[in-house]
Amino acid sequence: MYAKRRLGEAFLFSWGKEPAFSQRVYEMTGTLQRLLSAEERKRAVKRIQESAENYLETILILHERKGSVRSIDIAAEMEFSKPSVSVAMKHLREKGHITVSADGLISLTAEGRRIAEGVYERHLLFTRWLSSLGVPQAVAEEDACRIEHVISEETFRAIRRHVDGPN
Repeated sequence: MYAKRRLGEAFLFSWGKEPAFSQRVYEMTGTLQRLLSAEERKRAVKRIQESAENYLETILILHERKGSVRSIDIAAEMEFSKPSVSVAMKHLREKGHITVSADGLISLTAEGRRIAEGVYERHLLFTRWLSSLGVPQAVAEEDACRIEHVISEETFRAIRRHVDGPN
């Protein structure tokens, strides 16, 4: 908290003094980075990755349901604001996971589709498995959405073999 307050003070104090401002922000950013533990940084990266996976999964589901997808559709489905979705779409586009046509239609790239299908496969399996254990459908859906992002590929394959049987 102290580092965040100091960063704000540096911003206010240095406003209009470009070189001093840049140096103070650089110093305060370094201080803030050092204060964050490696585990906190790892959790922050995981949250960003999870968010991107949720967006890709939602695009896949909406495309299957509607045939075409726009940012407003994603915002409505995920109950997010349009500006939040626009920022996320910009990041997904920069990473090469989606394309956006001139008329605003969003499509998954091959890499984006690969990620989305993998997450969706996990979601469906975990939802089915939790439901078969007697977990109410709504809770199973919610829990599956969390589990699908944190489990390793190796563990997922083992659970899939267990749930689906040897094929």
